Amino acid sequence: MSIVSMLTCAMFRKSDKKRDEGLTTPEDIRRYDNIPYGSNGKWNLLDVYRPKDAEGKLPVIISVHGGGWVYGDKELYQYYCMSLAQHGFAVVNFTYRLAPKYKFPAPLEDTNTVVEWILKNSEEYGLDTENVFAVGDSAGAHMLGLYCCLCTDSNYASEIGVIPPKGFLPKAVALNCGVYQIQKSKGFDFLGSLIKDFLPNKDTETEMRQVSVMEHVNGEFPPAYVMTCEGDFLAAAALPLVERLKALGVDTEYHYYGDPEHVLGHVFHCNMRSEEGKRCNKEECDYFRSFV
Repeated sequence: MSIVSMLTCAMFRKSDKKRDEGLTTPEDIRRYDNIPYGSNGKWNLLDVYRPKDAEGKLPVIISVHGGGWVYGDKELYQYYCMSLAQHGFAVVNFTYRLAPKYKFPAPLEDTNTVVEWILKNSEEYGLDTENVFAVGDSAGAHMLGLYCCLCTDSNYASEIGVIPPKGFLPKAVALNCGVYQIQKSKGFDFLGSLIKDFLPNKDTETEMRQVSVMEHVNGEFPPAYVMTCEGDFLAAAALPLVERLKALGVDTEYHYYGDPEHVLGHVFHCNMRSEEGKRCNKEECDYFRSFV
């Protein structure tokens, strides 16, 4: 692991611990924890959260967590994901394999295995497979974007070697504070350093093309709620994607939260103490519900 990746993990871990300190499972949520979904006993685990008073099948939200491809797990996203479940969804919160030990396309393989798990276990956990949505933030938004490209481009799926279940496509997605194209840099570059830990051959031209969401989006991409905010260091990545999706005829909404007087910061929506975060999450759930 590079020094940049080690420092990133340490910085994120300290920030996330402070963010979630004192939080507990809401009384109105039923949770099913540490369910194996794949062959890797350490990394291939997921949780399912549902409103306690809900009966029958619920529309589903899959959460793809962020962390610069080198950090994170479902435990760090449990409170955020349970807050989404409080809006009337069954939420699947999963851990995936991380770089540098596991290289691209490992997280896409794991995401695909989660989708297969949902389709196989819909009866037991009350999952409406006709209404599956997904959220991702930061590197998770990047990987969710790539996964949607796999679902809508069989040639790209074959090239990467990750084949989604036939006919599967999220009904809509929320891409939050994400990165959608990474440029090679001759000097020091934060994202460039992280991506080198993620890619098997560091950053060849072929690999950089393969991990570019902007390169592979097409008119079949699902409806997208693209969000960033004041103080997001990836804010500049959102509008080019929005413009590209709209040019392709994809139903796309762009939302910018905060202003110079109200700086929110990267992935503010994961902070359960943020009123703007709560508003953003409600608005994304309302967006999803409009497609049910």
